Amino acid sequence: MEFNKPADQNIFDQATIIGKPHTRIEGRLKVTGRAPYAYERHDVVSGQLVGYPLGSTIAKGRIISMDTAAARAAPGVVAVVTTLEMEALPLGFYNVARLFGGNEVQHYHQAIAVVVAETFEQARSAAALIKTSYETEEGDYDLDAAFKKLQGSGKPTTDVGDVEAAFRDAAVVIDELYHTPSHSHAMMEPHASIVDWSDGDRLTVWTSNQMINWNRDSLATTFGIAKDKIRVESPYIGGGFGGKLWLRADEVLAAVGSRAARRPVKLALPRPMMINNTTHRAATVQRIRLAADAEGRLIGIWHEAASHTLPGGRGEDATAQTPFFYAGANRRIIHHLVDMNLPEASDMRAPGEASGLMALEIAMDEMAEKLDMDPVRFRVLNDTQVNPSDPKMPFSERHFVECLERGAEAFGWDSRNKSPGKKREGMWLIGHGMAGAYRGGPTLDSGARVRLKAGRLIVETDMTDIGTGSYTIIAQTAAETMGLPMEAIDVRLGNSAFPVASGSGGQFGAASSTAGVYAACLALQETIAKRLGLDNPQFEGGNVRTANRSVPLSDVAPNEELVGEDTITFGDFKKSMVLATFGAHFVEVGVHIGTGEVRVRRMLAVCDAGRILNPTTARSQVIGGMTMGIGAALSEELATDLGRGYFVNHDLAGYEVAVHADVPHQEVIFLDTTDASSTPLKAKGVGELGICGVAAGIANAAYNATGIRVRNYPITLDRMIDRLPTVG
Repeated sequence: MEFNKPADQNIFDQATIIGKPHTRIEGRLKVTGRAPYAYERHDVVSGQLVGYPLGSTIAKGRIISMDTAAARAAPGVVAVVTTLEMEALPLGFYNVARLFGGNEVQHYHQAIAVVVAETFEQARSAAALIKTSYETEEGDYDLDAAFKKLQGSGKPTTDVGDVEAAFRDAAVVIDELYHTPSHSHAMMEPHASIVDWSDGDRLTVWTSNQMINWNRDSLATTFGIAKDKIRVESPYIGGGFGGKLWLRADEVLAAVGSRAARRPVKLALPRPMMINNTTHRAATVQRIRLAADAEGRLIGIWHEAASHTLPGGRGEDATAQTPFFYAGANRRIIHHLVDMNLPEASDMRAPGEASGLMALEIAMDEMAEKLDMDPVRFRVLNDTQVNPSDPKMPFSERHFVECLERGAEAFGWDSRNKSPGKKREGMWLIGHGMAGAYRGGPTLDSGARVRLKAGRLIVETDMTDIGTGSYTIIAQTAAETMGLPMEAIDVRLGNSAFPVASGSGGQFGAASSTAGVYAACLALQETIAKRLGLDNPQFEGGNVRTANRSVPLSDVAPNEELVGEDTITFGDFKKSMVLATFGAHFVEVGVHIGTGEVRVRRMLAVCDAGRILNPTTARSQVIGGMTMGIGAALSEELATDLGRGYFVNHDLAGYEVAVHADVPHQEVIFLDTTDASSTPLKAKGVGELGICGVAAGIANAAYNATGIRVRNYPITLDRMIDRLPTVG
């Protein structure tokens, strides 16, 4: 099915299932422990051994030797494979860091060996017996120092208008430096896989991965085997946030171990290796300059940022939103990629915008204060309905102003604290802050297959569910399209034997995969219509209907299975516009006057993300993003050892994510607009929008409470305590 123009009126505009709240159809399996995750697939293949990884203890250099004699002789050990026993394996799709093979060390905790044994304890114990000798090389780990050298250099990614003149002629200018630290995905489920490579050149993988087809492609490239010899299954994923988009060391080591042991091998990365071996959100340094006229209109935007990456990587482009978000005729944007020998930086929930808005939305708050303007009104004044970097290009739909105004009314913004540091309740200074949110609304081609038999519909697609509600919204789409109740739909996901879908990532998964299911259902409808000899039938109430005839779907082919399969593809017409999602976050905090402790008291998010397919699962996504935003603002930081080049706090005791005790009252309002240019369902993603801008909203509220402006995240006690008002 080709989507070559904006959608007309269709069944989803009078929907009875899509757009309505529905509990997760797989929820009962999850809460009763019956949903099988990667490491728990005990039933899929017998004779499973356990692998345990060994990581490098240097960040840059070469391995001289590895003594494995003691490990091989240890109880229960079946196989030991070291990186010195093979050439460096080819890099798969979007992989930057070497996953295994060769003697070069590119980053700390790079996988250098795998031990396979009968039990986990035996494998772990034996891995500790391997003795490794290194030749260490000097590495580069200091992003601040790199940014000082790079400032003002490099070719801008966006350079529009006369930026120098705008700043020369402006009535008001701000120029500040902001820092965001590296972040870990810190998902609950570790990177884990079971791999069976005991059957010649056939590779079967049960894993935790967001993108089945990309994963299969990477396995084929890495191991030099035909793609059709590889089967990948990932039906349940215990969190990913982008950390499981690409092939990682757990699969590679399990595969290498299985080939050596000639038996299936299961392997999960320990938490320290999840943080130093896999991927993370890169730290950024950002210099933001804003220029405004006397009325408060932005006339100049200069955003220069740097992030670190292994050579060949993408880092964290904190300038991603700046070409699009606010009006202004003159802007210059520069993103510096700094090659460093830190662990691989790659996608983490809303890559680019999440970090960029942590700085840009503080800068907007600072400019509003300097102009003596309400921060909400300042943003409303600087709204735009066209791409400000290319005014000939409109937004498909943009309701940012409505987000701001609805949010201000619902939050009670007019009664906020208007004088920083002046509102107090006992030992707590009370502050209010807000921030805008922006995230792109992309789609990817996505396929599905539907099977109808005896009135039940089975949906098959290699789409994944990373806790986002994919099972449920896909079932809702199929039920709505085929006129069946939800109870008649079975959804099967995460298997490479199924048609290739978009996968889960980049905020494209929900919109793309449901459109693919819709396309497959239309193909099935066509088959049914031909079978019954009907023209333009309606599918509703479990029946196929025309003006003169009604046939129950259960009677269409009672003794056989009818199949519909298709892939939705998206036309070039989208290139003439900007598709994006928008939001506004409002926050109230309390800051302890004696310690500087910041406690979030209440939060509100207003989201403009097209048709909301399921308000229940969508709200879950947004409050999850808001919670991650609390962590980003107040506690999360991968502390880098600048001498040794690794993240020191590589466990969940030292890397502090927000937990239930940190989460206050959270409210979410969906505008539930529709975007006909997005998909036939007129929906866009919302899962990454929920984290965008949140941290800045908290930072702005903390400033409002105390009068102390913190531009370095996280906002910990030490960044406030010496500037707090006198206790009295």
